[in-house]
Amino acid sequence: MTRHRSARPIAQHSSARRPRALARALRTLGIALAVVLVSGVAVVGYVVSDLTAAVAHNSVQLEGGPTTAPDIGAYKNGFNLLVVGIDACEAKYADLFPGRCDGPDASSVNNDVTVLMHVSNTPRRITVVSFPRDMVVPVPSCTAKDGTSVSAQSGAMINTTYDEGGLSCVAKTVSALSGQQVDFAAAVNFGTVIDITNAIGGVQVCLATPIDDAYTGLNLSAGEHTIQGLQALQFLRTRHGLVSGSDLARIGNQQQYLASLARQLTSGKVLSNVPEVLKIATIALSNLEASTTLNNPTTILQLALAVKDVQPSDITFIQYPNLTDPDNPNRVIPDDSSAQTLWAAVAANQPVLITHQNTVNDGVTVEPTTPTAAPTPAPSTSAPATAAPTPAPSAVPLSDNVRGSTAAQQTCTNGDTSG
Repeated sequence: MTRHRSARPIAQHSSARRPRALARALRTLGIALAVVLVSGVAVVGYVVSDLTAAVAHNSVQLEGGPTTAPDIGAYKNGFNLLVVGIDACEAKYADLFPGRCDGPDASSVNNDVTVLMHVSNTPRRITVVSFPRDMVVPVPSCTAKDGTSVSAQSGAMINTTYDEGGLSCVAKTVSALSGQQVDFAAAVNFGTVIDITNAIGGVQVCLATPIDDAYTGLNLSAGEHTIQGLQALQFLRTRHGLVSGSDLARIGNQQQYLASLARQLTSGKVLSNVPEVLKIATIALSNLEASTTLNNPTTILQLALAVKDVQPSDITFIQYPNLTDPDNPNRVIPDDSSAQTLWAAVAANQPVLITHQNTVNDGVTVEPTTPTAAPTPAPSTSAPATAAPTPAPSAVPLSDNVRGSTAAQQTCTNGDTSG
């Protein structure tokens, strides 16, 4: 009966035509959405395939580490990303670096920037540790990318480890020194810095005093500047343009750049924008060397999503604790005691407090952090709680020998104006 009734012709009323029209419209909309979605998936699939091919072409297996990475959620104690800035002379940009790329040192490739970024699990905090290039450290034996064995050294400048054994050797050295497992690693060359800063539209930096560095060609007046391309690379490389002209001062300058970059990336305009992340990843991965744990573009997106909501006040930049080398005043050695306090705080996922009194020789002037009082909660009209809320963990004060700042603090470069 029901089947026969439903088969009868429907009376020709205007109210019956509207459902038919609506149904046709919905079908049309569904087809249109399907086309858009399929097209989108095809584009993303193409980009992902392109990224996978680019990474696999120049990937490195970290010695003693996994070949592939699990989902980010599997890192219950957080994860560590090693970023190495190398002074490789690529043919595309070699003419921009006369002397470095056509002189006696052109064949060597050093890790002049070595940074370990720890991302905690819950709550998310980011601790970025820069290792001074002139720091003399023990270097373990390691296996280079071509399979050759590199002998251990009781003491060598950390920036020589890439030239000796490649990215895996840098990772193994940093891991042995810090006690931190390196989960992901990437080596960034001159061209990558130039291309990425162009892609994101530049990074804003601040100068307390002008910089005029004949070695890098950087010439900037006091005040705020948005730098990109070659100028951004010059800013990161400058040393002679800073007060004291030391590598330690250069780290302070580099960390100002990184803090500004972090604020820009976490502002919601970049890391929350999947196409933008894919664009930057495409630029980066087509030019850099990366660990096999970064072979999967999904992992790269997960890394971006894991840090996109971290507040600037929870991003801390630290110079690895060091002391003047008693055997060479132009070198430094690790300050193991101060480092232990730092890594214990990282392991416990506690915020750290920089107690170092900033000086003009630190590369940058750091704006002091102004403590803010916790807001007084409004009286509750509900039943009293059965247990007191868990207080936020107190910050762990670091040794006054540990230089650094948070991404929430404004820092300005101290240029050398001595003439």
